Amino acid sequence: MSNATKPTVSLRVGVVGAGQLARMMGEASSDVGVSITVLATSYDDSAVATCQAVVLGAANDERALRELAGDVDVITFDHELVDLEMLERFEADGVVLRPTSAALRFAVDKAFQRRVFAEAGIAVPRFLVVRSSRDERLDPFLDELVTSPVVKVARGGYDGRGVAFPSTRGETYEVIDDFANAGDVVVEERLELTSEVAQLVARSIEGSLALYPLVTTVQREGMCVEVRFPSDVDDATLDEARELSERVANLVEGVGVMAIEYFATERGLLVNEVALRPHNTGHWTIEGTETSQFAQHLRAVSGQALGDVTPLANYAVMVNVVGASGPGSRDAARAVGGTFVHDYGKSWRPGRKLGHVTALGDEPTGAHVRAWNSARAYGTSTQET
Repeated sequence: MSNATKPTVSLRVGVVGAGQLARMMGEASSDVGVSITVLATSYDDSAVATCQAVVLGAANDERALRELAGDVDVITFDHELVDLEMLERFEADGVVLRPTSAALRFAVDKAFQRRVFAEAGIAVPRFLVVRSSRDERLDPFLDELVTSPVVKVARGGYDGRGVAFPSTRGETYEVIDDFANAGDVVVEERLELTSEVAQLVARSIEGSLALYPLVTTVQREGMCVEVRFPSDVDDATLDEARELSERVANLVEGVGVMAIEYFATERGLLVNEVALRPHNTGHWTIEGTETSQFAQHLRAVSGQALGDVTPLANYAVMVNVVGASGPGSRDAARAVGGTFVHDYGKSWRPGRKLGHVTALGDEPTGAHVRAWNSARAYGTSTQET
């Protein structure tokens, strides 16, 4: 079926991936009036419990993807571990992807993203893309850096995986050559940060934008452990973020929710990462805004008008629950008053994201204390900030 003959509102949405993001899309689907079919690797996957139908298969399994495409009006994603070239073939056959494969490339391929953003004048860290430590451009680039670099795989890294912080030149060479087995390697300057912030931008099929409030994020070992609304930056930085976020969203031309993570530095904001899907930094919106990021994403990809993003509280704190050495108690977490506990339906394992806790309030300290008390009762391994 061609794009022109697709219904204006796509009531059947397919989601590639069945993790916690797809699970929370499933929880929001009835409010948006759509049904969801997930592409899952197992019936034990997190989203299977909340979505209406399941197709079994991997994200790069062409047979499974074609089965999914045949059952739905539009396909979206809960992760970036996809085969872009395969998705391009699907689009050529008339399958509707939102976001498109062209937009997804900004999230899937860090080397592509850095190059295009830099050419467009969007601030990013100083970087170099290489395929070997023997690249003749590498040593001059490293010589110009004040500190040792950050080294990233261009494709496939997430939650701190595929990112290294070598301390010596020799270690830098080793990491580059190791990562190069998977393709391009991005070598970046290591920045002195004043904070890290993030903004969600929803974009409709007509190109209209809705910007959620800027939030401050706290990272530990490459993983987000806490999100705070409102962000603690000054008004000038809020304005800078809004302008940058609109520029990025209009350049990428994704449909749905896009998360933009920024480094806040003395040089201003620099883009760190982008994601073309709901994002960990937006979980607080489930209780904290008129339209959650999950409902918003489904509204956008199904062709509906974007929802209101007005905050419902003065302050919100979201804490990720990451499995510790032993399991905690969800009941104990829920017993902490004034908190919202979200369980992802996963079996306990050390280091695994098991859920999150959100607390709202009229002042920041109480929300922070309640969120962390609940997360600790749940059994998180992360440390309070």
